[in-house]
Formats: sequence, C-alpha cells, structure tokens
Amino acid sequence: MAIFLLSLLLLACSLGASAQTSFGKPELLNSGWRFMLSESITPSDTVPPNSSMPLPRFAQASTDDSRWAHVTIPHDWGVTRPMSPDCGSCQGYLPGGIGWYRNHIDLGNKPLAQGEHLFIYFEGAYNRSSVWLNGHLLGFRPSGFASFLYDLTPYLSPDGNNVLAVRIDHSRQNDSRWYTGSGIYRPVWLIRAPEIHLALWGSAWRIKSLNKNKASVEVDVETTNEGTAEAASRKAIVEILDATGKIVASTKTTIGAREKKTVKLNISTPKYWSLDNPYLYNVRTRLLNGSQETDRSEVTMGLRTLTFSPDKGFALNDKWMKVKGVCLHDDAGVLGTAVPSDVWRRRLQNLKLVGANAIRMSHNPHAPALYALCDSLGLLVMDEASDEWEFPKRKWLKGWNQGRPGFEGTFDYFNEWIDRDVADMVRRDRCHPSIFLWSIGNEVDYPNDPYTHPVLNGGGSDFTQPAYGGYKPEQPNAERIGIIAQRLAGIVRSIDNSRAVTGALAGVVMSNETAYPEAVDVVGYNYTESRYQTDHERYPKRVIYGSENRHDLPAWKAVRDNEHIFGQFLWTGIDYLGESGPWPARGSSAGLLDLSGNIKPNGHYRAALWSEKPVCYIGTYPNERRGRDNRNRLSTYAPALWNYREGQQIRVVCYTNAKTAQLFLNDKPVGGQPQRDEATDILFWDIDYAPGTLRCEAAFPGSQPSAATCQITTCGRPFALRATSDKATLTRQDEVAQITVEVIDENGIVVPLADNNISCYVSGQARLLGLENGDMSDITSKTDNRCRVQNGRIVAYVTRSDRNTQFAGRWQQPGGNAQSPKAVVHFSSPLLESTSVQLDISQIGN
Repeated sequence: MAIFLLSLLLLACSLGASAQTSFGKPELLNSGWRFMLSESITPSDTVPPNSSMPLPRFAQASTDDSRWAHVTIPHDWGVTRPMSPDCGSCQGYLPGGIGWYRNHIDLGNKPLAQGEHLFIYFEGAYNRSSVWLNGHLLGFRPSGFASFLYDLTPYLSPDGNNVLAVRIDHSRQNDSRWYTGSGIYRPVWLIRAPEIHLALWGSAWRIKSLNKNKASVEVDVETTNEGTAEAASRKAIVEILDATGKIVASTKTTIGAREKKTVKLNISTPKYWSLDNPYLYNVRTRLLNGSQETDRSEVTMGLRTLTFSPDKGFALNDKWMKVKGVCLHDDAGVLGTAVPSDVWRRRLQNLKLVGANAIRMSHNPHAPALYALCDSLGLLVMDEASDEWEFPKRKWLKGWNQGRPGFEGTFDYFNEWIDRDVADMVRRDRCHPSIFLWSIGNEVDYPNDPYTHPVLNGGGSDFTQPAYGGYKPEQPNAERIGIIAQRLAGIVRSIDNSRAVTGALAGVVMSNETAYPEAVDVVGYNYTESRYQTDHERYPKRVIYGSENRHDLPAWKAVRDNEHIFGQFLWTGIDYLGESGPWPARGSSAGLLDLSGNIKPNGHYRAALWSEKPVCYIGTYPNERRGRDNRNRLSTYAPALWNYREGQQIRVVCYTNAKTAQLFLNDKPVGGQPQRDEATDILFWDIDYAPGTLRCEAAFPGSQPSAATCQITTCGRPFALRATSDKATLTRQDEVAQITVEVIDENGIVVPLADNNISCYVSGQARLLGLENGDMSDITSKTDNRCRVQNGRIVAYVTRSDRNTQFAGRWQQPGGNAQSPKAVVHFSSPLLESTSVQLDISQIGN
C-alpha cells in the first residue's frame, strides 16, 4: 500500500497554488497515486453519485489497491491507450472510459492543529468527477475544465490514515469536438488553513485610474468562517510589492469572519504591463488575529489600460494596435492534456517568435499555469467558458465533417452548472493581467446545430458556415441564444466589470436577429470577414474582431486594412489531437507549430505577415507544373529542403517582410530578381537544382544583408544522432527537459528526409514522459521509448522521478550508479552513431 507522507511535500511549490486559491498553505499532492481503468461499464456506473446510493467498491477505504498502477499527477490515461478506428475521430480515435484514482494520506507525522482545516484543490479533472474521503462523498463536479475545492476536515480519520478516492467518468467518450483527455490531468493540492481564512479566489484587484505618475488600485479582501459560531473581527493588511519585492503601497482594514471589503491603494510612478515589458507586481494580503498572522495570499498584478472602440479597434495602454492571436486547445501530442508548464513555455515562446501577441483559450478555461506564463511573457488572453450550451453539437466520429455525427456532449448539465462554471472561471482567473476578454461561448449559434431561425431561408449567400438546410421550426429557436447570453454576460460583469465580455459567433447573420450581439461588449466573428464592413455600417456602435480565422492573406488583410477591426485569432496556433480526418489520423494539422512545438513552414510565413522584426525563410518544392498557371502553386508549407535530382527545376519560395531578396547558390547569385505573388505576398524563383548551399538575403533599407538571411544545405545519408536539451538541470519536482534529437549526416547537417526509428533509455532519478515527432499520420504509441523521426527529428520529454530508474535494453550507463544525482538520457538507432544527454538532478527543498 502506497503511503503518501504529507510532511515530505514540497514547500517550494506552494506559491503557485497560493496565487490560484488565495488562501492557506498549499502543498502538491501529485505523488502517491494509484490508478485503475474500469474494464466494464454498466449503466449504473454513469449515474452521478449521491449520499443515498450504495458506496462504490473502489470508494471504500478497505479496498485493496496494492496491485493498482502507480501514476503521477497530472495524468491523462486516454493518450496512453491504443488508438482505434472504433473510437471517435473527434477525440483523435482515443478512448475514454471510467477511471479510479486512490491516494493514502498519512497525517500521523503532521496532524492538524486545533481549529485547522485541510482542503483538497483540483485544478482540473476530465470529467464528471466524484471524490470520496474514507468512504464519504465530498462532491461531484461534471465540468472537466473547472477548478474545484473540497473540505476534507469533517471526514479525516482520528488515527491520521486516510484514503482518498476519485472516480472520473469519461464513458461518454465522444462528448467533445476535440481531444479533451481523461483523468486528473492537472495538479492537485492539499491546503491547510485556519477555521477563519481568506476566501477561495477572494483576493482580486482592479485598476481605477492609471497614468505615468500614479496608479489607483482597488483590492478585494474576502474572508470565510468554516465554523458555525460567531467570531471576532480580524485585521487585514494589504501590500503591493514591485518586481524586486519592495513594498510600494500598503493599507490595512478590519474585517469580519465572513465579509468582503474593498480597500484602495496608490502607486507612485507605476510601471506598466505591456507586451514588450510585462512588468508584474504582487498583491499580498495578510490576515491577522491580534498580532499573529493566520493566513495570507499573493496574486500577481499588471498595470495596464484596455480600450475598445467601434471605429478604432483596441488600444493597450492607450496605443491602438492589432491583435495577432491564435486559438489553442489543451493537449501537447504525446503528453495528452497533462502538459507541464515548461512545455507550454517553449510553445508560447515559439508563437511569439512568429509574431503572435494573443492567445484564445479554446474553448474552455485552461490550466492556471498557462495564464501565468502569458502574464510573464507578455501575451494577451481571451478566456472562454464553453463550446456547448443547452443542446448537443455534432461530434464527428469517422473523420471531420464526414459520415453521420454523434451527439454525446456536456449539454446535460448545462442548466444546472453553467452559471457556477462561468462565475468560477472569472473568479479564478481575474487576477491575470494578460486577460483582456471574457468569452461566454464559442459557436453556440452554429446554424441548425441545433438552433434555427427563419432567416436561414434567405438563400445562404451571407453564411460562411454550413447551415444544414433552411429554417427548421422543429429545432430550438435561436432567440434562446440571446436570452442565455444576457444571463451569462451579467454573471461575468457582476464579478469583473473591468474587462469586456465577448462571444465567438459562427452564424452572424442568424445571431443578428437575436439579442446575442447586444448582450456582449465586443462581438467576435468566426470566419466571417465578408461582413466586417457591412455590419460596421449597419451596427455602428458594435466592436468587431475576428474570433476565429483562416491562415490566408485575405483574412489578415481584412484586419490590417480596416481600422475598426482590431484583430484576428487563427485556427489554430498549434496542431492538436482530435477533429481528425478519416482513419488513420491523430488530429488537426492546422497549427503554426507542430505537436512537438516546433515552428512549421506556415509558421514562418505567418512571421512574415505579423512580425515587426526582419524575417527571411526559404523553402522549396519541385516545380512540376510549367506555364501560365505556375503561380497558383505557391505554397505556404514549403519545407527547408535542398535534396533533389541534378537539373530538376525547383521552386524556391521566400517568406519575408522585406520588399525584395536575393538568392545565392554556392555563393553565386542565381534566379535574378524574384517574382512576387500578390495572392500570398510570397517571393519566389524557379531554378535548376544543383547540390550545395542555397542562401537567401532579404533586403531591408538601412540594414546589412545579414539582418535577415536563411540558408539550406544539401545533406548526405543519415550517419549519427545529435541530442540537444533546453536545460542541463532539473530543479523543480515538475520540471521537464525538452530534448531535441536530430538525425545528421557526416558533416553535422540535419537529414530532413530521414525516417529512422529512435530508442530512448533513461537512468537515474528521471523518467521519460514520451517522444513526439509531430506526425499526424503516425498512430504508433508515443509513450513507450521508441519513435520514428519526422523531418529528421523528434522531441523527448524527460522529468524528475521519485525513484531511480535503470536503463532498458542493451545499453548501460558508462560508470556511475543509479544513486548518482544525475540522469543520463541515451538515444540510439540501428546503423547510426548514438548520443546521450546528461541532466543534473538538484536537491529539492528550497
């Protein structure tokens, strides 16, 4: 039986949860878990439990779980299972099911103090989760994206030995249009707090006025009393600290045991939060009983102004700008939805490299760590509540938009839970300065999916989405959308009126006949650039932007060339699992980055359109079609490859924001002046292939040629492996090294056409999370230690381990032993020279 010793939890991780929950002393509960996937499911298994029902066997404290699998949270069991054509394409052909988690919590070495309470906080569990402690049902939360908290105190065992059981019911495995994962896929925290403590998500700030001389800020202080008796008032001290930890503003107030108060503070010569300099303050609230501090919270704060105008678009800090946004789902390929923050950091940094400045959390609240990264990196965020309201949408099962859809979903708990889910999203996330929009829903107005309206009989010329026929009076009337939107927007504003409320409209023409557009402050148009000008004239007070858009140049020009359209959000920023095509296919390749987080050729094309820095990328492909139509073959997905037949005519394309460029082959000019394609704004040449180095120099006024150059070189046959880690030391418990493994020739040049299979072996205090090649057609397991390269490379994800691991296979560590504070990650492939990466494993505890 696995015993989790609370006294050994890491204090170093407490700040992360403290910022999320705004109370208590949090400690990670990611270790010590056991897991079992139910092999058979009966109808009674899918009924939400209540206290009057018989206690499930796996929720009973006496159940023997010694043979269950050991797992570490975050954990997504779906991505570890085999893909199957019998599963839905909407979920990437991956299964759901019902899973059970158990953890034995021993408080014997650290019992609760008199009046102290112990809570458990789940950042996210997909979905329909039920939690028991020592056989007592704590609660049921159907949303797989909501964060939630339970008080363990009433049911703790007097002897200190406690059994926590969690059931995850994803038996409705095709309940989403994309891959959601299955399991406790975000971190779990135990939180100790006194009986009277600061409230969950109760600490919040608002900017009342801001200029270069002074910032005036309001801070909410909210308390909760877990007891029933009246209690004396407490003193609350609120302090604002700058990035160096210096207190720049402070005030205090008296507050009751169950009360909410707002205090005002001023900051002299404030530093602004911006995309280029995302300066962050800390707001620290301390609760005192007499002179003794009993509780505290710390949340980040960024000082910025947000302005929306129907004629001028959007201004951050009074500077009008274009929002260059991308939509993101929760998964990261082989990692499923259990994505470490380090992986998100690398992905966001690469998105910034291609010019993105905003993220849309599609189509649900995401992991708290992702918002914190956007705060620190300087990315705007559109937070979103849901994709489905009171009726189900189509879920494609045999390929996106193919065959007969399914209608499983989350609609069945919408009416009971949506108000709380929206409120919890706003309360949890409102202290993130990166958030500039609250979205109450995505494409809930899809014509006839399921809402309908007589306007659908208008011929369809104004519709950019499939309408599935004309008006269908037997289906729900679209006027319901406006009624629900008014209610949800009101909930958002009642909690936070400092940001605009929006919705992403799919059927703009239909929604214009409802109260939906007027219920929100800013109206998002999905794939409806054709109505930007029409609706601007028809609704002159409406603020319009592209909430979901194609990658083509006309969609961007509709933003760039129209002052009143403040931005767009591309579908998508990163490839994702689910919404797959016909079997076999893992997911959608609509991203600027692939599943491994690497920039794709179309990402470089996007940089040429979006980036304010010099951009130059060259890609190639055979120019097999000659004649007047050859311009129609310009590709935004051209690979950086220079291996063809001698004399073969090759099209070379240059993605650049320069007016012109020059091409060199083996240091000699070639191709002459480039042609420019007006439909894509791409420069191109048609030249005969010869081996060597192809180099492009983009010409920028006043800059040296080296300001933006790109070159590709003919490679030889695969010769060896080369591994490069993004870090040399693993310090945090949840830290991840991302190791890029490349197939190279004898000269050290990457071989992009290589398809070698690579094996990975890890020893020491580390473990392999998975190998990712970014190939959407590769349906082999990525969670074992073997993977085929794509474009000559893979990415390996390695993290710390509580246990020492030994190398598998024939290769053994040269010297050292398993007790060494190091880990060695070895990569090999038949007929190629192998390679290794050594990682230092530092001691945790400070």
